[in-house]
Amino acid sequence: MRLYDPLHATLDALRGSNIELILDVPNTKLESLQNPDAAKAWVQDNILNYQDVKFRYIAVGNEVDPDNDSSQYLNFVLPAMRNVHDAIVAGGLQDQIKVSTATYSGLIGPNSSPPSQGAFKGSAQGFMRPIIQFLADNNSPLLANIYPFISYRDNAQENLQYALIAPTNVVVSDEGGRQYKNLFDALLDVVYSAVEKLGGSNIKLVVSESGWPSEGDRGASVENAQTYYKNLIDHVKGGTPKKPGNIETFLFAMFDENNKNGAESEKHFGLFNPDTRQPKYQLNFS
Repeated sequence: MRLYDPLHATLDALRGSNIELILDVPNTKLESLQNPDAAKAWVQDNILNYQDVKFRYIAVGNEVDPDNDSSQYLNFVLPAMRNVHDAIVAGGLQDQIKVSTATYSGLIGPNSSPPSQGAFKGSAQGFMRPIIQFLADNNSPLLANIYPFISYRDNAQENLQYALIAPTNVVVSDEGGRQYKNLFDALLDVVYSAVEKLGGSNIKLVVSESGWPSEGDRGASVENAQTYYKNLIDHVKGGTPKKPGNIETFLFAMFDENNKNGAESEKHFGLFNPDTRQPKYQLNFS
């Protein structure tokens, strides 16, 4: 489960459960955590006071990008990561809770196909390089939001079955005989290649968001969303052509967000109906 704001009512509800959690430091909070004492207080209030909650990762910032409105937070991400990490170490939890940040495909440059050619765009390299060094130094993964749906929506030439992780022929061939039959693998391996090019060859990626909307845009339907989630749950047990093995993956999102800004489809990623609390899809998470 991923919690984008440390809501104490939700954290209280998670006490004693076996649900592993990504807890975000919201972008709007990053500047205040430049102060080490503020970071210590944040960790105390939202982590140390909840020792019976299974925190797995802290996402210090989400999809901060030098080329959009989130650029105002660019210089705050790494110092906040360091201060939060230091507070976690002071609490003796550095082996069980890893500090990271969440990136996305918007930081990837052009000409990143096949996946081995993946690289961060020029404007993002100075931002990402020291973050990758920090992650390597602390044996932490990079969190990555991976959305085949967005690539499909924005590219009229993209094959729907390839995006849905449905059975297809090989669509992309790469060096070393690697062959790609679904877009999820290709997008994830692009990020792996980009991270490697900045010195992070040993860094693991955790998919901190992936999902498909049930309405509101090209390709968005209940049928396609159920197909994607089902196929994703089955697929991540086996890894990608570049990185075989289990892919730790968090589904987006728990509920539809009817008041969310942006494209209509942004409101309809939920696995559950927010009014009835009933599941929209029949999925097996085992």
